[in-house]
Amino acid sequence: MSHGPFDFESGEILLLDKPLTWTSFDVVRKVKNTLRIKKIGHAGTLDPLATGLLILCTGKMTKCIDEIQAQEKEYTGTFRLGQTTPSFDLETPVDQELPYEHITLEALEAAAESFVGFIQQTPPLYSAVKINGERAYEVARRGDSAEIKSKQVEIKTFELTRVALPEVDFRVVCSKGTYIRSLARDFGQLLGCGAHLAQLTRTRIGEYRVADALTMEAIEALRPPRPEGSENTSGAPRENANRRPPRRRIQAYVAPSPDTPSSDASRS
Repeated sequence: MSHGPFDFESGEILLLDKPLTWTSFDVVRKVKNTLRIKKIGHAGTLDPLATGLLILCTGKMTKCIDEIQAQEKEYTGTFRLGQTTPSFDLETPVDQELPYEHITLEALEAAAESFVGFIQQTPPLYSAVKINGERAYEVARRGDSAEIKSKQVEIKTFELTRVALPEVDFRVVCSKGTYIRSLARDFGQLLGCGAHLAQLTRTRIGEYRVADALTMEAIEALRPPRPEGSENTSGAPRENANRRPPRRRIQAYVAPSPDTPSSDASRS
């Protein structure tokens, strides 16, 4: 991927390294406003508490979004054994703690191997899946429950790269539509100790890699000069009365460490 010069209005495929706590829509809106792009969209949502590769398409390249979304994804991250959360990550606080000390390396490797191939997976309630026309996370965040149907996904690679209980680092290559948070939940359930996703980075979509991605600081550096008439007589930029307030960032709960006693609220 080239880092410039860009022709955003005609069409570009822009690789971004999404910051932690930003939603994918946050990134799209920031890039659109900073670079004054009329037509822009992203090729695959990335959770707020994940970092890594987010692909934005502008101009005529928005026609490529479906094709890019369909490509395989690669992720690296960390599962935390012995604790579960309603969102399967740290968007919500720990709601259950279970013993994990008895889990062996052999059991971990066997569990990972069992997920390789085509599997049925149920997306999290805290997700962008639509339920009767409404995003599932909107249902979850107001405290309601709903049934989400499982679907078939493919796990092509599930490699354990570091084991330091209660943490397990991994690398996963998977098909479109796979939820790594759900994989964390299912991995913990199979081991009988529970688990949640503590950290996640998307490293690749097809042949596009996060190593080639721009940071949000680099996007700021590409900001075009202000058009004539955008400043008032005092030289200060005009205030846009219609500008939306910043969106709420999703904050991560800090899970208790193995040596920290849990509060009553986090015990099941």
